[in-house]
Formats: sequence, C-alpha cells, structure tokens
Amino acid sequence: MIFQLVLTTCPTEQVAKVIAEHLINEKLAACVNILPNITSIYSWQNEVQYDNEIQLLIKTTSNKFTQMNARINELHPYDVVEVIALNIRQGDNHYLNWIREYLK
Repeated sequence: MIFQLVLTTCPTEQVAKVIAEHLINEKLAACVNILPNITSIYSWQNEVQYDNEIQLLIKTTSNKFTQMNARINELHPYDVVEVIALNIRQGDNHYLNWIREYLK
C-alpha cells in the first residue's frame, strides 16, 4: 500500500471545511489539516496573481487518489484545481496503520 500526502488550496475556510468533511465522511482521506492564511503567487491567464488561500494537507492512500481527485474537483469552485499527491516514503507505523485501517 502506498500512503500519500495530497495538497490542494481553497479560496476560503468554508470551502476547505466542506471539502475536508466530504473526504473524511466518504473515507477518501483519514485526516485533513487546514492551514489558514497562505499567500499564493502564480501565473493565471498571462498575469501574475496574488491570493490569500487555505492549504489542505490530506492523508490518504494511492488507491483512493482517483476518486478523491474527482470529488475535490466536484466540490471546488476553481476552474483549475491544484491537486498534487506526494508519496510518503517513511512514517510512524502506528500512524500509517491508522490510515490503513480507517480507509479499508
């Protein structure tokens, strides 16, 4: 089993909480951390943009990614949603076992 940390940003805390709750309730993620007040600087339609956003850190497994990605895109207001998965190479066995058991 491959454990993953998935990153996405949201425009508001309310959107972040809605997405997080759906992912947990639908067993697409075991844990979602919501980090408020990040500043994102990016290029959109050939212009540099500055936005205050909310960062989500989502703990899941690779076999949940496709369904989770689709669900995030359904719930998210952005036209192009950042969804980036990073494989977790190491972690505390107790924590990783908890993720495994929750997402069965």
